[in-house]
Amino acid sequence: MKEIITSEQLLAAYASGYFPMAKSRDVPTLYWYDPDHRGVLPLDTFHIPKSLQKFLRHNPYTITTDTAFEQVIRACADTRSEERKDSWINDTIIGLYCDLFRAQHAHSVECWHDGTLVGGLYGVSLGGAFFGESMFSTKTNASKVALVALVERLRNAGYTLLDTQYVNEHLVQFGVQEIARERYLELLEKALSVSPNPSTRFLTASDIKS
Repeated sequence: MKEIITSEQLLAAYASGYFPMAKSRDVPTLYWYDPDHRGVLPLDTFHIPKSLQKFLRHNPYTITTDTAFEQVIRACADTRSEERKDSWINDTIIGLYCDLFRAQHAHSVECWHDGTLVGGLYGVSLGGAFFGESMFSTKTNASKVALVALVERLRNAGYTLLDTQYVNEHLVQFGVQEIARERYLELLEKALSVSPNPSTRFLTASDIKS
């Protein structure tokens, strides 16, 4: 484990299979992680649960991309809710990823309801790989709707890898898979050689309707 200092080191870490986390919201030090098993969401077999399919038919949210990146990452780091007592996202991470956003390597998907941000996610884009970092929701299914929108966008752009880092109960319903580190590195190497379609990749803010 090693402290990350610059956004350039952060991108190099992702390209080598590492990712950063802080021990706590209020601890400034970051560490590299390289687990023996990784979570990935296969884009070709991404599963939308029936209940969510029904919700999407009458989706009350407006979906945007890259319009409120800092709001999204700060909401993901918020520890004031009953469900989240602490966070691995500290101010160092927020600053680094905002730098990556300005360099068009970090992106966000936002869910809005009546002009209020109610859910979203953010992650890092490198070649044909998207590294999902965190998501949040303050209204029913908002983060799930954002994830569906992300997958649609990644598919359209020709991405080949959606890395979730770990497997959790929230992602199981979407078909997340746990794979060995060696297999992950093979998929990562292939994805890094892919150039997503520039007309649909995350380059400028744009609205997408689910």
